[in-house]
Amino acid sequence: MLIPAYRPLLKLTKPVQKQITVWPDDATSTLQDCFQYTDWNMFREAATYNNHTDLHEYTETVTAYIKKCIDDVTVTKTITTRANQKPWMTAEVCGLLKTRDDAFRSGDKAALKTARANLSRGIKQAKRLYAQKINNHFSDSKDTRSLWQAIQTITDYKPLPQACDDDTTLPDALNEFYARFEMQNDTPAQKLPTPPNNQALCLSPAD
Repeated sequence: MLIPAYRPLLKLTKPVQKQITVWPDDATSTLQDCFQYTDWNMFREAATYNNHTDLHEYTETVTAYIKKCIDDVTVTKTITTRANQKPWMTAEVCGLLKTRDDAFRSGDKAALKTARANLSRGIKQAKRLYAQKINNHFSDSKDTRSLWQAIQTITDYKPLPQACDDDTTLPDALNEFYARFEMQNDTPAQKLPTPPNNQALCLSPAD
């Protein structure tokens, strides 16, 4: 039996798991309240010694406190990214997919029809929102970074990996190139005598 040479990208690339930070609906307001009632002067006083504030310690303590507050109001989740996952795939669409699969397994035709209709509307809405997000990158001329990211996403641009030059003779060639002037110059160095009319510059304390 012949095995086809083409293999789908889903089989060639393994799923990648990564952690993301999810901000709940009330996370921003909770974080603002936390910062509002924080005594920021205590960080400066803790980093002050003999009327001198250690900026490095001051910055580290404030940054660590802000990170701690963010970790308290956010949720960390582990997601799995597959090679064939579409960029417009959201958590709402995944939930609609799960609902459709559950309706299919249950054998309820009415529920399956409703789930398929909801999934179709959810996919259209997700695609529309993603297209609007990409279009906003082009409309904002000040955000050039997002503009180029959108162009790379549309064109599926992937830079080629650049391999380092492992030629061991390159350092020797550079040394010979820059030392060629010293090799051709066989005249010994001589100290030039000081002209008799050249007086040394002397400065007095009054000057």
